[in-house]
Amino acid sequence: MNTIGENLKLTVYGESHGVSVGAVLDGLPPGETVDWDEVRREMARRAPGKNSMSTPRAEGDDFAVQSGYCNGHTTGTPLAVMIANSDVRSGDYDDLRHLMRPGHADYTGKIRYGGYNDYRGGGHFSGRLTAPIVFAGAVAKQILARRGIRVGAHILQIEKVADRPFNPLGEEPAVFERLTRETLPVLDKPQAGRMAEVITAAKEDSDSVGGCIEAMITGLPAGYGDPLFDSVESGLARMLFAVPAVKGLSFGDGFALAAMRGSVSNDAMYYDADGTVRTKSNHNGGINGGITNGMPVLFRTVIKAAASIGKEQDTVDTDDKKNAKLIIKGRHDPCIVQRAVPVIENAAAWTILDILLTQGGRYT
Repeated sequence: MNTIGENLKLTVYGESHGVSVGAVLDGLPPGETVDWDEVRREMARRAPGKNSMSTPRAEGDDFAVQSGYCNGHTTGTPLAVMIANSDVRSGDYDDLRHLMRPGHADYTGKIRYGGYNDYRGGGHFSGRLTAPIVFAGAVAKQILARRGIRVGAHILQIEKVADRPFNPLGEEPAVFERLTRETLPVLDKPQAGRMAEVITAAKEDSDSVGGCIEAMITGLPAGYGDPLFDSVESGLARMLFAVPAVKGLSFGDGFALAAMRGSVSNDAMYYDADGTVRTKSNHNGGINGGITNGMPVLFRTVIKAAASIGKEQDTVDTDDKKNAKLIIKGRHDPCIVQRAVPVIENAAAWTILDILLTQGGRYT
């Protein structure tokens, strides 16, 4: 299905080279204002064609709100948005109807849909479908911010170049804001130049590189979420794994917890000056038993290198039923990590707002 959410539902539609992509946001509370210029800024962070480190496909990601907003406020009925596709070159993808891209969904999509899938630009499997996710999250971010909840992210790693991690006990809103203004959002600014060099080198070699994004949610009170199947981790995982190229997700110290004793990984608790329970560390990423504990929710996503590269690769020809060689034409990203940062942020924001609305009796 193309719909996600409990009380707050998001339906996404479209293909990379179709007339448009878009979404229906159902369940937004009535009476919320939206700063559309801020939504446009969020969309621009993800949009292609901004610099030499992304695909030259130039989409402005202009959007048209079709319903659900009147006289400066949400109405409480479905908010529908359309984002037109304009800069398409579908002819570049003619061969990909039968020559399958290694590492891409060409083959699995063809099998799943019996050969009727739209293969142009990756069709419904394209990163183009993250544009409506960013739109939805940009709306959710503003609603969350009015409740003191903020979401931020940065590039933790591209290939072997690493940024320093977030302070697990929290970052100031100004840090998140600064990151949204940067082409390569990092905490240790010199690392941005090194990451740019790695991306450029991959591009010149007709190749691509992946990386890791670290995200943080601050201001989320204790007590949200549920054990087992409706845990905060489960909700975020379902949304985040819908983002193309995400291949790994961890919370807090994640896989590093395997090497820690309980005396280290347990987050010691205390009452702060205003009587709020806090922890002295945040190895568990702000979640215990699937429920928020009041500390920042901290997670990391692994983004694999883009599948579309210019190097010759071994593949199969599904028309001839033979092995074949493939050199991919068209316009593609040598690295999608920097464009994925706002996607991860906004996907998380939408999920957190849904969790708050689902526990509606506590939503204020």
